[in-house]
Amino acid sequence: QVQLVESGGGLVQAGGSLRLSCTVSGVIFKLDTMGWYRQAPGKQRDLVATITYGGTTNYVDSVKGRFTISRDNVSKKTMYLQMNSLKPEDTAVYYCHADGVDGDSWSRFTSWGQGTQVTVSS
Repeated sequence: QVQLVESGGGLVQAGGSLRLSCTVSGVIFKLDTMGWYRQAPGKQRDLVATITYGGTTNYVDSVKGRFTISRDNVSKKTMYLQMNSLKPEDTAVYYCHADGVDGDSWSRFTSWGQGTQVTVSS
């Protein structure tokens, strides 16, 4: 069974930095696009950034120039989100997401991590 495990959240002052990590475990035949999403209290879960297997990245306008998404170049199973110049409005639970093909069932999967809290104080 494919599982995603996040780490790296925490409390930081405005202007500070945090780095989130997400590792995919399980038998994977093919791993496609991975991404980070966030959900603030009382709001819907929104896209933050995505990265394809080939390394093409995409960001929501509000984080461009501040956040950087990357992926382990060897296994491609670990994804990072470097967050700089953090603002109070970045406060949310951050979730990682991955699409691909399960190596046991040979069926496509779409999986979410359990979420990690990021709190930015003013």
